[in-house]
Amino acid sequence: MHQNTPFRDFEEFETAPGGGRARRIVGIALFATMLLAAIGLGYGLGRGTWAVPSAISDHVPAALAGWLPRRGTNSEAGAPAALKDYAFNLVGSQAKQGEATLALRLVHKPTGKPVPDAIIFAHRLDMAPAGMPTMTTELESQPATEPGLYRFKTNLTMAGDWQLSLAAKVQGEIGTVQNQLALKVVP
Repeated sequence: MHQNTPFRDFEEFETAPGGGRARRIVGIALFATMLLAAIGLGYGLGRGTWAVPSAISDHVPAALAGWLPRRGTNSEAGAPAALKDYAFNLVGSQAKQGEATLALRLVHKPTGKPVPDAIIFAHRLDMAPAGMPTMTTELESQPATEPGLYRFKTNLTMAGDWQLSLAAKVQGEIGTVQNQLALKVVP
């Protein structure tokens, strides 16, 4: 009909047997959408930010239920319940101004025992309690002298109230232990 017009491709597109290109395009779009949804769901479940509703998990075989994310998150902190059993404690709440080495322990609160081999992947020392959150100083990790003790070398440039913010992964636990500790720096 319209052999030499731009509509020739359009007619083939509409009249191709079995849907042709249109069916392929819709299929690819649907596949991509489902793939993105599955990735998002898996990411949320893996991080522990989402949990499988009990209406579903109650009907899953026990062998499979062990692989599903556990319920029981701490709603105010958004952390899994087991993580609230861990806390960082400063060894000494005061430090002298200038070069200093800060020591802290990661403790399992129910047992009171120090937790060795945690991976501290985020740390920050600033003067937020004194109203100066942009006043920061660098922290340099130092080797531990005993299990469960974590040390950082720093230069405390100013006397006053400082805040040490930490994030760590504890082996065998899902999620991140996060703490903010108060430190008083004296001249």
